[in-house]
Amino acid sequence: MTIRIALPNKGSLSEAASEILREAGYRQRRDTKELALVDADNDAEFFYLRPRDIALYVGEGTLDVGVTGRDLLLDSGAKAEEVMSLGFGRSRFHFAGPAGRYSSLEELAGLRIATSYVGVVEDFLFRHGIDATVTRLDGAVETSIQLGVADVIADVVETGSTLRAAGLAVFGEVILDSEAVLITRGGEAPEGFEVFRRRIEGVLVARSYVMMDYDIEESNLAGATALAPGLEGPTISPLGKAGWVAVRVMVPRAGSQRLMDELWSLGARAILLTDIHACRL
Repeated sequence: MTIRIALPNKGSLSEAASEILREAGYRQRRDTKELALVDADNDAEFFYLRPRDIALYVGEGTLDVGVTGRDLLLDSGAKAEEVMSLGFGRSRFHFAGPAGRYSSLEELAGLRIATSYVGVVEDFLFRHGIDATVTRLDGAVETSIQLGVADVIADVVETGSTLRAAGLAVFGEVILDSEAVLITRGGEAPEGFEVFRRRIEGVLVARSYVMMDYDIEESNLAGATALAPGLEGPTISPLGKAGWVAVRVMVPRAGSQRLMDELWSLGARAILLTDIHACRL
């Protein structure tokens, strides 16, 4: 049975979502005007939709799986569930108002808040017991305060330069940390989903690890494997040079250069790092 997958058709999540699928071995569109693509070799069909609509299609069961932002999933109120985070498209939501005017969440009571994410903001306010009016605006919400539509805004903040240009500053705690997520309708997993998820997980692990090879004297092997034990232990092979062995081990990408220095200090030589394109653990 073919699994039906929703992907963002444009925006910041689109290319990164397609790239992770390519790395997982699935065909992806070459023309951004294509709205659907069938990958018969992998029993998959892809639909390229507005990111804001993906959670609704998946929640209704029209499509089996989707890639969207956590912010869009929560804002939609759809009957879809986050399965895993995908490590790209990270963003952070804050309240912002005229610089120097507000400093705490309690000051939001009774104010007008403009945002493109009404569901997210209303849920946050409810959980914190704050009564305020939330208005949906699509597009640049920063101007809503200057135009008298709102007292404060709730929006994605990256560098903060756009807010500063509008004379605004963030205040209070973070509303939401968002990133790209894999979603399904929940309940019983659709047929073919476990294979699809394993492929995605394999890409995420491959992006986080590298393969390290090195040669070392057997007398120093215990210290080296203590530094880099691998997932289930290293692969160790004898070398033609008496008393030496070759070691292969998966290590986290982060810190791998420092690890090379430490292994060198232990006597390891011919140390190599190789990218991993995919894996199954």
